[in-house]
Amino acid sequence: MCGSGAATCFATRQTLDNERRQPMNESRQWFYLVALAAGGYLLYLLAPVLTPFVTAALLAYLGDPLVDWLEGHGLSRTLAVVTVFVLLLLLLAALPLLLLPALEAQVGKLVEALPRYLDWIQLHVVPWLGATLGIDLPSLDWNTFEQAIQTHWRKAGGVAASLVQTVSQSGMALMGWLANLVLIPVVAFYLLRDWDILMANIRGLLPRRLEPTVVALARESDEVLGAFLRGQLMVMLSLATVYSLGLMWLGLDLGLLLGSLAGLVSFVPYLGFILGIVLAGVAAVMQFHDVIHLVYVLIVFAVGQTLESVLFT
Repeated sequence: MCGSGAATCFATRQTLDNERRQPMNESRQWFYLVALAAGGYLLYLLAPVLTPFVTAALLAYLGDPLVDWLEGHGLSRTLAVVTVFVLLLLLLAALPLLLLPALEAQVGKLVEALPRYLDWIQLHVVPWLGATLGIDLPSLDWNTFEQAIQTHWRKAGGVAASLVQTVSQSGMALMGWLANLVLIPVVAFYLLRDWDILMANIRGLLPRRLEPTVVALARESDEVLGAFLRGQLMVMLSLATVYSLGLMWLGLDLGLLLGSLAGLVSFVPYLGFILGIVLAGVAAVMQFHDVIHLVYVLIVFAVGQTLESVLFT
C-alpha cells in the first residue's frame, strides 16, 4: 500500500506503534508503583504477625549452609537440622544466661560508683570547662540526681527483674511474647528442614524465559548477602570479645559492659571504635586518675581494629 514510500510508511507505523506503546508503558509503571506501595502498606499492617516468621526465616537462612555441610558429610537432612537446631538453641540460651548476670553486676557497679564519678566531674570537669572554654554550667543538685538513680535501680531489682516486670504488666503482651517464643523455633525448624525443597518450588514458579536470569541474580545476591550477614555477626562477636577481655585485663570495672557495647555496635563503621574509646577512656580516667590507663585503653582498641582489618575481615 505504501508503494515507493515504503520507508516513510514503515517509519510512520513505527512512530504510531511507539505512541500507542508509551501510554501502556506509563500505565504499567503506575500499576507497579501502586502495587508496590500497597504491598508495603500491607506489610506494615501485618508486621506484628509477620515478625516471628521473618525471624524464623532469617535463622533458617543463616543455618542452611551448616546443614548442607553436615548433610554432605553423611548425615540425613533431618538429623543435620536437629544438630544445628540444638546448637543454635544452646547458643541462644547460653548467651543470656552467661552474659546477663555479668552485665547486670557491672551496671550495679556503675550505680554504686556513680557518687565517685559525679564528685570527680564536679571537682575537675566543671572547673576545667569554666576556666578553659568559658562554659559556666548551672549548679546541679548531684546528690538528688544520684539518689534518684540508686532508688530506681533498687526498685527495678536488676535488668532481668525489670524486663519480667515490663513484660508481665499486660496479659496480652505476655501471651504474645510466649507465642512468639514457641512459634519462632518451630517455624525455623521446619523451614530449615525443607529449605532446599522450598527454594526448588519457588524456582519452579518462575517463568521459563526469566528463570536463568533470576536464578543467577538470586545466587549472586545469596552469596554476597549471606557472606555479609554471617561475616558481620562473627566480626561483632569477635570485637566484643577482644574489647571486653582487653578492658577487663586492664582492671576496668566496666570492661565487660563497655567492651560488649563497643563490639555490638561495630556494624556501623567506626562507631563502635569511637564510642568504645570515649566511654572506656572516661571510665579509665575516673577510676584510675592517670593517663597511662588511658593509653592502655587506646592500645586495646588499636589492637582490636588491627585484628579486624588483618584477621576478622
